[in-house]
Amino acid sequence: MSKARHILIVEDEPSLAALLEDALGDAGFEVSWLQQGQGVADWVRRYSPSLVLLDLGLPDLDGVAVCQAVRSFSTVPLIMITARSDEADRLSGLEIGADDYICKPFNPREVIARANALLRRSFQWTGGDRSEPGLGLDEAAFEGYWQGQPLGLTAVEFRLLRALSRPPGRVLNRAQLLDAIYEDHRIVNDRTIDSHVKNLRRKLTSAGGGDCIESVYGVGYRFGVVD
Repeated sequence: MSKARHILIVEDEPSLAALLEDALGDAGFEVSWLQQGQGVADWVRRYSPSLVLLDLGLPDLDGVAVCQAVRSFSTVPLIMITARSDEADRLSGLEIGADDYICKPFNPREVIARANALLRRSFQWTGGDRSEPGLGLDEAAFEGYWQGQPLGLTAVEFRLLRALSRPPGRVLNRAQLLDAIYEDHRIVNDRTIDSHVKNLRRKLTSAGGGDCIESVYGVGYRFGVVD
């Protein structure tokens, strides 16, 4: 089985985990299952799955904490599974690095579609670096750089930065950005874009990029090169 088809499920409900394992296995994925949040980060570090399905409501360790631990060293695509209906809870997960979320109850076919979409986006780009002044995008490595310093982008953050910076100065509204980073943007809303922009701004600022993503009131965002 190709490494690019290996999915880790982190879910404490055995019946739901079994349902996902069967559906994903039938769809051609190699699947591993962990029932607790403790040890997930070490497992990801050791086995390098290509995608993680993470339940937010784990009994031993909150899924947000698990996501933070994984994001401290990995940009593996990560989809949250949540029974929480509060939009603030879902957005908090996106703000700490999740690429997508699915609310319970769900159809396993939706999970397969989301996983395939993220994996296609994660592995489809090849080629060398393309850059604007200060900014570099390595499409083969799926990484962004500011003045040569890696930004540690997630899959969604890479696609967002790519859309904003090609070319710089162009204003994109939220619908256009959703089109650029999600194959089916009906599953998310405008607040999702705002959460990812917030993360991207933080990473660019930490690398010395300053406020290079500008908010255009009533419209959306644009990338402006900082002198």
